[in-house]
Amino acid sequence: MHTRGFSATVLGVLACLLSSACSKPGSNDTASSDTPSPTAEASTTMTRSPFGSLPDGTALELYTFRNASGMEVSVTNYGGIITSLKVPDRNGALGDVTLGYESIDGYLKSSPYFGALIGRYGNRIGNAQFTLDGTTYKLPANDGPNTLHGGVKGFDKVVWNAEPFEREGERGVVFTYTSPDGEEGFPGTLQARVTYTLTDNNELAFDYHATTDKPTVVNLTQHAYFNLAGDGSGDILGHELTINADRYTPVDKNLIPTGELASVAGTPFDFRTKNTIGARINDDHPQLKAGGGYDHNFVLNRSGDGLVLAARVEEPKTGRVMEVHTTEPGLQFYSGNFLDGSIIGKQGHVYAHRTGFCLETQHFPDSPNKPSFPSTTLRPGEEYTSRTVYTFSTM
Repeated sequence: MHTRGFSATVLGVLACLLSSACSKPGSNDTASSDTPSPTAEASTTMTRSPFGSLPDGTALELYTFRNASGMEVSVTNYGGIITSLKVPDRNGALGDVTLGYESIDGYLKSSPYFGALIGRYGNRIGNAQFTLDGTTYKLPANDGPNTLHGGVKGFDKVVWNAEPFEREGERGVVFTYTSPDGEEGFPGTLQARVTYTLTDNNELAFDYHATTDKPTVVNLTQHAYFNLAGDGSGDILGHELTINADRYTPVDKNLIPTGELASVAGTPFDFRTKNTIGARINDDHPQLKAGGGYDHNFVLNRSGDGLVLAARVEEPKTGRVMEVHTTEPGLQFYSGNFLDGSIIGKQGHVYAHRTGFCLETQHFPDSPNKPSFPSTTLRPGEEYTSRTVYTFSTM
């Protein structure tokens, strides 16, 4: 009886080896060829699915990709929005660590840039104008007297061309968009390309590239709202934050930098050593009052080009850790001050005050009007390049 069973097994294996079903690495000989094993699926899955449409009928798509350890990212070609980012906690349980909506309707109706790709100019430009080579360019004022995140219809509200890719140890999407000369008041036709890459090391990387046919300004970033608790509820005040910056840029009443590079020493802005986000957020400090909390650019410590550690966030209850490395000179730390409970997001969660935080890598706000700040000018023949990597782990 045992001999017969062994023979049947051998014949089965030989038949399988001769069949196309066994030609794929990682296939499971106990399952049909249409049902890959969980292990193979976890390491190679890349799916494309419909994600509703715009009012004009333009069809949108959602791209979902996961790595070998199960970390999963979903992004849409509308605004390059990260709609979901699932990462494991210290026990291996996945949780969605970003705020947002389950359908396109929420992003179209009311979204404070949840998960969006920001451009042409991330952050604020004071008085909605700047002068370049003697010409003053007027921009739409969509944040009081300022232009915020590229204007009324920034890169977060356009449909990007999307090309998913998958190679050994990496998978993601290449987004491209041509911004015509004069769009939202900015000069020059800008050819933008942004690559989102998920690696098997639980890294989510953003590579930005742009060229122009006329002198212009550009400052691209990603505006994901994070809550590392991973369950979509509760505030972020207990998250422990470190920011690699000795200085920050104080702002005026309109949240435009004054031009000063102020020391963080002795202030609530000193995150050079780990501290909870909420420890000093309500201190009687004029800059906290101006921003309603943290909404400030930090001047990152660096001694050269290349990636540098910008920030590290730890969530004590789940053990999730996020590190941010970037080639950029600045980091905008925003503590979700304008979230007020009026938005109902994924799984019916109410996004109350300070239920999410942002760490936006960038050049400084209002740089086109601040000659002493690192330049954001891009000229024909030059290439704008920038790289930011979010790395997730546990403690």
